[in-house]
Amino acid sequence: MSRPHSRGGRRWFLSRTAAAGAVLFATRGAFAEELARTPKQTEGPFYPDKLPLDTDNDLLVINDALTPAVGEVAHLTGKILDAKGNPLKNAVVEIWQCDGNGVYLHTADSKNKKPDANFQGFGRFVTGSKGEYYFRTIKPVPYPGRTPHIHVKVKQGGKELLATQLYIKGHAGNEKDGIYRSLKGKDRDALSVEFAAVKESKVGELAANFDVVLGITPAE
Repeated sequence: MSRPHSRGGRRWFLSRTAAAGAVLFATRGAFAEELARTPKQTEGPFYPDKLPLDTDNDLLVINDALTPAVGEVAHLTGKILDAKGNPLKNAVVEIWQCDGNGVYLHTADSKNKKPDANFQGFGRFVTGSKGEYYFRTIKPVPYPGRTPHIHVKVKQGGKELLATQLYIKGHAGNEKDGIYRSLKGKDRDALSVEFAAVKESKVGELAANFDVVLGITPAE
C-alpha cells in the first residue's frame, strides 16, 4: 500500500526530513499543550469513484510506466500527531488532487475533459513509528472555481479520522476561493503550506511539509 519510489533524490530528501523530525520530537514536551488541531474541510465531490490499480505514494508514475505526469514535481511530507504531539503510527494517509490539466480522477469530472493519463491522481501511505508520511506528486494547480489545493484524508482501523485540504501559502487565488476564505486566523495558517525549491535538485523539484494534528490519543 505504501510502496516507496526509489527515483533519484528521494533517499536524501527523506533523510533530511527524518532529521528535522528528530528535533521536533526531542522538544515536543515544551509545547505539547499548544498544538492546534488541524481544521476539517469538505471532502468535495471528486474523491475517486473508482480507485486506480496503482494507489502507492508516487502519483507521478503509474505502475512501471516510463512517462511521468505533467507538472512541477513536489515532495509532500509530514507527520500525523495527536494534540499533545504524539505520533500516530499505522495510520492510512490518502491524498487526491486534479492533474496538471485540472482534471480529477472521477468519471463525473473526466468524461468531457482530457485528463493526464500518466497522473495517478490518488495515493496512499501508511505512517511509520514517528507518524511520518511521504508522497511524490505535482504542485497543485487551479481547478475551475477553486484555488490550487490537495485533499488529505486520515484513516485508522477502517475509521475515518479527518478529511481536510492543504493550500499553497500566499497563492493569488486563495482569497477568491470560498472554502479557503471560510478559514480564519490559525486555521488558515494551519492549512497554508509553502512549496519551496529543493536546492540540490537539477530539475526544479519542490518540497512541502504538512503536519496533521488530530484530536485523539494514539492507540498503544
